[in-house]
Amino acid sequence: MRNIIDASKLDLKETIVNIRRVAKTVKGGRNMRFSVTVVVGDGNGYVGVGLGKAQEIPEAVRKATEDAKKNLIYVPTVGTTIPHRNIGIFGAGRVLLMPAAQGTGVIAGSSVRTVLEAAGIKDVRAKSIGSNNTGNMAYATLEGLRSLMTVEKVAKLRGKAPEEILG
Repeated sequence: MRNIIDASKLDLKETIVNIRRVAKTVKGGRNMRFSVTVVVGDGNGYVGVGLGKAQEIPEAVRKATEDAKKNLIYVPTVGTTIPHRNIGIFGAGRVLLMPAAQGTGVIAGSSVRTVLEAAGIKDVRAKSIGSNNTGNMAYATLEGLRSLMTVEKVAKLRGKAPEEILG
């Protein structure tokens, strides 16, 4: 599901998560190509992950950045952290995202850290479970962030006031 967020209005910074050289064996030998995973974010709640493949690295990066801009999501935050604990799943990769007290910083490994920093989240703890494939970890983190809910959103879904939800 692609969101309708106008990427041209945002000041997005791109970060290359991983570059892989992939080979396809054909009759005449091997065809070499590059697969690039890119994270884009404005550091203020918007983040996206994209994958690009081409015969040359710059072209693969361009395609990946374009794809990431199409997959932008908005991450709800509570102060400098996330609203609640959540698990993001993509393929065999699972990422456990936990809110942290102010001043904790981003405690995460591999591409999970890159995605969280691109989203502008300052205090969060994360644990990657299962796969350690950097691409799948980035996508799992994005899935975890996509399914976060604020009190206002839950209240709206239930048709109640936020005060009723909090008790």
